[in-house]
Amino acid sequence: MAFTLVTVASGARSLRSLEHGETFHPVVGPMIEARGLHVEQSRLVERAREMSGPLVIWDVGLGAAANAVAVLEAFRGVAAQVELHSFDSTLEPLAFARAHATELDYPTPWLPSIDALLSSGTAETGAVRWHFHQGDFCKIPTAPAPHAILYDPYSPAANPSLWTLEHFTRLRKVLTEPCTLTNYSRSTAVRVTLALAGFYVGRGSATGEKDQTTIAATHRELLAAPMGAAWLGRVRRSTCGAALREGAGPGPISEEDYRVLSEGILFQ
Repeated sequence: MAFTLVTVASGARSLRSLEHGETFHPVVGPMIEARGLHVEQSRLVERAREMSGPLVIWDVGLGAAANAVAVLEAFRGVAAQVELHSFDSTLEPLAFARAHATELDYPTPWLPSIDALLSSGTAETGAVRWHFHQGDFCKIPTAPAPHAILYDPYSPAANPSLWTLEHFTRLRKVLTEPCTLTNYSRSTAVRVTLALAGFYVGRGSATGEKDQTTIAATHRELLAAPMGAAWLGRVRRSTCGAALREGAGPGPISEEDYRVLSEGILFQ
């Protein structure tokens, strides 16, 4: 797997995967996106302070660790307990980022933690205990049930298996705690897929050139802007509203899926 450094529109430096043809955190750069899209939108610090035990965070798509670093940064000096579980099939992008920490800048303050994670799979920094799990996230790994999922794998076009209805249904079944799931997509198909898998779905905060992203949750009250009837109408009219199923192509939503969606969890 090969990576290269690129300069995004904001002037920040980031990584680009030559294999997948995708830039990590495009437009605004790694830290602005990680802080706004994942850490702040999920209210991680506020929620951790409200808990008697540790706040468990799943970082899906460790990559070059921008989202994980944003968590370490957010909890610097905070009196809380946090378990951060990062998942990826490889440590190669993190190793590349470590080798280019000076150019990327954001990893530099956290090099001892990154080095510990690379060498042993665990690191402890202040309130945060950081664990790395290597493997295929389609096979939902064994880890404490999360309160927040920072969902940042490659896109559905490059990594379709992590965006299917079958996968999100398996994921929803292991979420035994109130949990949010933040991701960069604003796709109707992705939102439909999450809703059919049993998530409440809402409009997420803007990032870069996107005026909105997507946030899903196990409980409706965790969403600031849940989807409503107007969105359901757009789903019905969309030519790309079909759920993302294994082996299925894009298209309009089926009558059965639309019935399940309109009668289901989203509008209860």
